[in-house]
Amino acid sequence: MGNDRSGTGAETVSGPGYALLLAAGPAGKQRLMDAAAALPQLAAVPPAALLGTPGGASVVQLVDPADPQTVLTHLRTAAAHPGPVLVHLAGQLTLDAKQRLPHLALARTTPRTARYTALPWHWLAAELGRRPPGSTVVVADLVADETAWPPLSTAGPSALSAGLTLYGTVTPAPPKRRLATPDYSRALAALLRAAPERPPLALLHQRAAQDAGLGPGPELLLNGAEPADAYAPPAVAPRAAQAGQSAPLGATGGAEAAERAVPAEQAGPTGAAGPADAPAPPPPGWAPEADPLASTHAAIFEAANAGRHSEAASMAAAWEQEALRTAGPRSDEAIHWLEVRADLCRIAGDPARACELWLAVAGARLGNGEPVGHPEVEGAVDRAHHQWQFVADRGRAGALAPLLIELRGRVPGRRPGALEAVRRRAELLRTPARTP
Repeated sequence: MGNDRSGTGAETVSGPGYALLLAAGPAGKQRLMDAAAALPQLAAVPPAALLGTPGGASVVQLVDPADPQTVLTHLRTAAAHPGPVLVHLAGQLTLDAKQRLPHLALARTTPRTARYTALPWHWLAAELGRRPPGSTVVVADLVADETAWPPLSTAGPSALSAGLTLYGTVTPAPPKRRLATPDYSRALAALLRAAPERPPLALLHQRAAQDAGLGPGPELLLNGAEPADAYAPPAVAPRAAQAGQSAPLGATGGAEAAERAVPAEQAGPTGAAGPADAPAPPPPGWAPEADPLASTHAAIFEAANAGRHSEAASMAAAWEQEALRTAGPRSDEAIHWLEVRADLCRIAGDPARACELWLAVAGARLGNGEPVGHPEVEGAVDRAHHQWQFVADRGRAGALAPLLIELRGRVPGRRPGALEAVRRRAELLRTPARTP
């Protein structure tokens, strides 16, 4: 914590604090913990006691978010705070099916869609890891599902610490038809409410684990240590630096501005891996599946981000032609490279072409029989819609409008009003532009 010296020797940060209390989990049968039950008691703790900041604190609660970009936005707000920061997480861990890296499950997460609908743990590490040492603490009360627990229990706490000051517990999934309860969080809240002065976090953690009955079981206790072999967070987190710029490929959806017709909550996945925001190397004991195209993607996006757009587009087009030749136009490989080309057009500042390509991606996926509610179908249409909003040429925007309207009618997205937003702008485009 900002002014907590719990034996780590870290420097401290003073001033008003900021606490983000996050409770998340999948809906329905996939939910393993009653995560939201952690928040009422924590919220009842005086902010100064929660963070150990005599100057007070702001406390923000986030319950059952549906989209990782929503959580990322809140994490960035916390990471930008100049004073001490506490992030409390209650929920469940899962692995994405492709890279086998830990993710925090959110409301729409399923085993098949974790890569697109859950929060990658390395995003958390990247956002908070850049803050001054001693200024930030993450407190976790987590359950690991059947995909995450075996490698996590083998790797130990270093699989999650990743340079973070991390306290808390991770337990295996409860028996079928039972929900785990956030006992650690409740014990922590009770101790904070009862203590006349906030004790050091190491002692607070030890007491909370004891009061919650943790320790003798198979659970992992996260004691705030930063092991030397913990893997480092990525140097740059997925970030949209300007309006119209979605997160690079490999991020779980785009970071569009919330006030636009296609909000961050609707941004969809691309399914590819980008160089600047590639996942961090795994910790010891964790064995993600290797991506044979990682170096190819790295070279392509290194060129694009350096402004060598023709070079990047040529490389991607060559790989797309190879996919078309070997696997066919409707193959996953061909659609993947179509997505890569669409994102390269975004980086190059050609929203009209990016929109065209995302529309083609959506059409291909629907043509393959993917349902209209599939995250990748929704993501393609959302991104096409978002890029279309930045097409300044009225003729090109007007020409794209009918196909976008048709697809929006079939794939309305998660937020009401997206189809009407397209129709309204299309109508405006048909009106002759006023001249001064």
